[in-house]
Amino acid sequence: MVIINRIIFTMTLVILTLTAVFTACTTEVVKEVPVGVVIENEIVKTLEAPVVENIVKDLDPGELILYSGRSESLVGNVVAQFEEMTGIDVQVKYGKTFPVATMILEEGPNSPADVYFAQDPGGLGFLAKEGRLIELPDTITDRVADWAKPNDGKWLGISGRARTLVHTATIPSGDLPTSLDDLTDPKWKGKIGWAPTNSSFQTMITGMRVSWGEGKTRQWLTDMLANEPIVYPKNTPQVAAVAAEEISIGLVNHYYLHRFISEQGDKFNARNLYLSDGGPGSLVMVAGAGIINTGKNRANAEKFLIFMTSKVAQQYFTGQIFEYPVVEGIKTHMLLTPLADLHKPNLTIEDLSDLEGTQVIFRDLGILD
Repeated sequence: MVIINRIIFTMTLVILTLTAVFTACTTEVVKEVPVGVVIENEIVKTLEAPVVENIVKDLDPGELILYSGRSESLVGNVVAQFEEMTGIDVQVKYGKTFPVATMILEEGPNSPADVYFAQDPGGLGFLAKEGRLIELPDTITDRVADWAKPNDGKWLGISGRARTLVHTATIPSGDLPTSLDDLTDPKWKGKIGWAPTNSSFQTMITGMRVSWGEGKTRQWLTDMLANEPIVYPKNTPQVAAVAAEEISIGLVNHYYLHRFISEQGDKFNARNLYLSDGGPGSLVMVAGAGIINTGKNRANAEKFLIFMTSKVAQQYFTGQIFEYPVVEGIKTHMLLTPLADLHKPNLTIEDLSDLEGTQVIFRDLGILD
């Protein structure tokens, strides 16, 4: 049983009568952002109560084995809410996205995993290619927007995440880079942070390989190494280092900054820069999930995916985690730049699946051991 602090999430949710499965029962309540408001500087610490959906709680709900590449701090609350609303006992194994995918593959047909929840498309694409994910029914995949799911129907996006450059707020706008290429300028030597073991960073480089080709990608990485980037284990310490002016720029996902700002206010010394060149630095990815073909709890696995794409869960992801909803009709958090305003590269979800090829390049260049 997942044991997790439910204070924020469960105070805003109510379990209604045991009726139709996951049926919306109220109207949208998150406020619209007024036209013309500069949302990067707005601070919102609370949201109105989200839409609640009815469910059926079985007399013997059983269990679900979840292998998660998303951390407990991000998804523990929403997994706990799924347990509370369904009665299903969820056993969670947390880890990093690609190692967890590799674990499932190594466990073979004896893997206890029912659902794989990944931070990025790479691990999901890997397991799909290895034949370890089932094709999901249309009743599940049709719940999410087309941009958030692959054509083969083997998995679906749960929430959207944009790549961005987080920078010290005091840097004049005219001095900021306009593309990833600008980061190789010697003026940024020793002033850039990155997290090469992070799957989101590896996914961005995977998109770069598709957009730019292997040769240009290797050259960019080589030039970046010459600029002596500071290596971090993940995104959060990069944002903290930027605010402390230990580095000037970090390569991160958009939502890490918003967590700092929501806690510390708009005086926090960092801002996001969304690149406008339409390159891989403006990539929008998804965290997603799929059902393992050897899992013993198929019905509960489907219930989990339905819940994660329900209004309850989608409002959690945007309202508490500052991610983008993948379901139509869910209002995005006021702090977030609208997806339509981002200059995204012309890449598909399938283009981002080859993390293995990216890791080979990283090892060749000494970026990974």
